[in-house]
Amino acid sequence: MSDDLIVTVYVVIDETMAALGHRSHGLAQISDAEVLTVAVAAANCFANNHERALGVLRGMRYLAKPLSASRFNRRLHALGDWLRLILATLGELFAQGVAFLLDSMPVPACRRARARRSRKLTGRDFCGYCAAKGERFFGWRLHLICTTDGVPVAFDLLPGGLHDLTPIHELTYGLPAGAAVYADKADNAGADEATILAETGVRLVPLHKANMRPNLWADKLALRAHRKRIETLYSRLTAMGIQQLHARTNVGLELKVHATLLAAIVTNGG
Repeated sequence: MSDDLIVTVYVVIDETMAALGHRSHGLAQISDAEVLTVAVAAANCFANNHERALGVLRGMRYLAKPLSASRFNRRLHALGDWLRLILATLGELFAQGVAFLLDSMPVPACRRARARRSRKLTGRDFCGYCAAKGERFFGWRLHLICTTDGVPVAFDLLPGGLHDLTPIHELTYGLPAGAAVYADKADNAGADEATILAETGVRLVPLHKANMRPNLWADKLALRAHRKRIETLYSRLTAMGIQQLHARTNVGLELKVHATLLAAIVTNGG
C-alpha cells in the first residue's frame, strides 16, 4: 500500500467535501473523509475487503481511533450520496479534451448457475452476455466513459441484460462540445449518433462492423490509438476485484463499485 496514494485519496475527498459545504459530526472521532478514504483504500489494495483495510490503516496509524467493521459499514452507507457526489464532481473536472472512450463490463452478482436462488436480483433483465469473453453472467453491467488517460468521467450501473446503447445519451451529456467518443461494434446506431451530435455536439464514433460503411480514415487512426486504453482501465478494475464483489445488498455492491471507480480516478488522474 502506497503512503502517497492514501494521503492523496484523503486530501481529494476531504477538500472536495469541504468545498461542497460538508462538515463531520462534532462528536465523531474519525471524520467522514477518513471513512471514505478507508473504502477507497480497500478497493484499491484489498479487493474491497473493508475489515482488512480498517485493520491495516489502523496499524499504520492512519486512523487515530479504532473503528469496528459494523460501525464503519453503517457510516459508509450513510455517506453513500457523498461518494456519488464526489465521483460526479471529479468526473466533471476531468471531462476535458477532444477524445473519450466508451465501453461496458459485467459486474456479476453471483454465478449464473445460482441465478434462480438469488435473493438480491430477480428477472431476465439481469441475465447478460459478455461477448469479449464469450460468457454469460447474472448481475449488473458497468457502462463507462473515460479519458484517453484512463480516468473515468461518466458511468452507469444497469442490469446486465440491457443493451449497451441504453444509457448512451445520459453518459455523453456533459462532455465538451466537439469531442469524440470512441466505442466498439456494440454501440453502432446511426439514429443515436445523429441525436447525440444534434443535442450535445458530441460525436459517437463506434467501430463499424464488416457489413457497414468503413470508418473515416481519421477515425480509424483514433480508434486504433485509443481503444486499448479503456481495456487497460478495465484490467485494472478487474484486478481491484470489481467482478468479484461480496455484498449483502445491492446498495452495498453499488458503494463498492463507486469506491473502485474513485480509486481509479485518483490513480490515473495523476
